[in-house]
Amino acid sequence: MVKLKYDDFLEYDELTGTYYKSPEQSVRDEVEKNRGKEILRSVLTDWRLYLMLVPMALVYLLWKYMPMYELTGCFRNPTTGDRVNEQDWAGIRYFEQILGASSDLSPQFWNAFRNTFITAFYGLLFGFPTPIILALFFNEVRSNIARSILQVCTYLPKFLSTVIVTTLAIMLFRPESPGIGGATQTPGLLSNLFGLFGADPQLISQGLINTTQYYRTIYVITDLWEHAGYDSIVFFAAVIAVSPTSYEAAQIDGAGKMAQMRYVVIPSILSTVVIMLIMKIGSLLSVGYEKIFLLLKSGNYEVAMVVSTLSNSWSTNQDKTYQAYGMAAEMLNNFIGMLLVIGANKIARGAADISLY
Repeated sequence: MVKLKYDDFLEYDELTGTYYKSPEQSVRDEVEKNRGKEILRSVLTDWRLYLMLVPMALVYLLWKYMPMYELTGCFRNPTTGDRVNEQDWAGIRYFEQILGASSDLSPQFWNAFRNTFITAFYGLLFGFPTPIILALFFNEVRSNIARSILQVCTYLPKFLSTVIVTTLAIMLFRPESPGIGGATQTPGLLSNLFGLFGADPQLISQGLINTTQYYRTIYVITDLWEHAGYDSIVFFAAVIAVSPTSYEAAQIDGAGKMAQMRYVVIPSILSTVVIMLIMKIGSLLSVGYEKIFLLLKSGNYEVAMVVSTLSNSWSTNQDKTYQAYGMAAEMLNNFIGMLLVIGANKIARGAADISLY
């Protein structure tokens, strides 16, 4: 703790040997004394704006902060009820059991964690550059009407319900199956298309989305279709903010379109790209729980089960011990995500002098 001295606030007069308050310090003291009144006056003046913050504050309080109390369940003995005292704590026993090789739950967790990382890695590998490419493409469309139509078409899937997106995927990749009244339901459009390109007929009859071979491919494709257009908004805003004089200077130097993108556009939007990449890495292990839950079938269980769905499966178990395992798995997943953010931010700050914080 810093110890304050008279010299921090007062000036020393060597002639009289006394301290006195300078005019600047008097002004600072007056401002500090009236700070509360100024804040109150500002709130009363802009009360409508602060009133609009109340719903958001309630959402964060009820759905973000209050549930944090339940996280103590992964450190507490489930048989002691809801009391919180020294006798209730179980330490890191649940973490040791889901991570240790001797536990039956450990293989399930590590398989789910591997699936989470692989699915998230594919999503980052293909899902991060695609919005940037779309933004560059939109910038090259000269017709405002054509660009607006294309942007609306790419943004639209983001506003569809996850249930609708997964239902479309299931219908497009469905196998040939019995329909209503004994009629045969034909395979989905994309199942037929995959068959033309040499997909195994046995897998098509099983349903491509229900197989371990094609599940991740279908998941990444549908995820791109759903999010790429909407995610391109930030990059497109950064692209159109590039000064026209930079393009003119590049054209004078003889740069074509590809050279302008390489030497003008990409360096200009690099800070935005790095910040968005850090944020994307932060949510790397938080793959879409709802979508995976709806696509999870017995045929793709081995590759589709991720930490969030495994945690949900354990947490809904009647056995309270399994509920503690579920909370421990989810907390461990989020902790690793936090470490990824810190590491990515540190690397970006050291390599490009750009960071999120």
